[in-house]
Order: sequence, then structure tokens, then C-alpha cells
Amino acid sequence: MNRDALNSYIEDTYGAKAEYLWASAHTFAVYRHSIGAKWFAVIMDIDKAKIGLTEEGKVSVVNLKCDPLLIGSVTRENGIHRGYHMNKNYWITVRLDGSVSEEQIKWLLGLSFDLTAKKIKTKLK
Repeated sequence: MNRDALNSYIEDTYGAKAEYLWASAHTFAVYRHSIGAKWFAVIMDIDKAKIGLTEEGKVSVVNLKCDPLLIGSVTRENGIHRGYHMNKNYWITVRLDGSVSEEQIKWLLGLSFDLTAKKIKTKLK
């Protein structure tokens, strides 16, 4: 799954539009919940070295929130890294270069969306 396909999937599935918040980082697209405005995905083009890759150049990635209990196991898989520029205990960075299957990206995106959803508080009687 590439950057454009993921953007279309997010818009179609979650109704979220890309927001470009920083002029100096014009490739950083933030996606928020419509209620609560929490971020659930950030698509970026970054230097490969920033996520520990040895080859030169840029790579498209998406940052996603992840259950802390899963981070250790998912980051052992090819193409998934601890969160770039985010809290590494709660966020992962997934490469959009074909190293991670479309199904897994969609599953991780759904998990991130659920984890960042506004919680409804209920009163205890």
C-alpha cells in the first residue's frame, strides 16, 4: 500500500481528510477523529536513516497508535518500527514501501483509530 492508496482508504473508511499543519514539513499529513480531534494517523516522507535504515533516500511512512502490549511483537516484523517522532511506547511507524501487507496496514490503522477514539465517560451510581 502506498501513500496515495492509504490516503484514499482513510478518507473513504474513516471520513478523515488530510491536514497539513506545518509549512516546513509539507509532506506530513495528519488525520484526526471528527469528534475529539485526536490524531490517529500521520503520513510522512522521511529520511530512511531516521528509522534505522542504512540506505540513503526518503521513504513514505505512517505513524499509528498501538497497544503497548503489541509494540514489542509488531516491531519485530519487517517494515514496522518504533514510532518516529512520537512516544515510542504507544506509537509505531509503518513503511509504505511494500514491506508490510495492505491487510496488516489496514488492521493497524483500525487499531489506531479505536485507541484514539474519544472515550465516553459514564457516571457510576
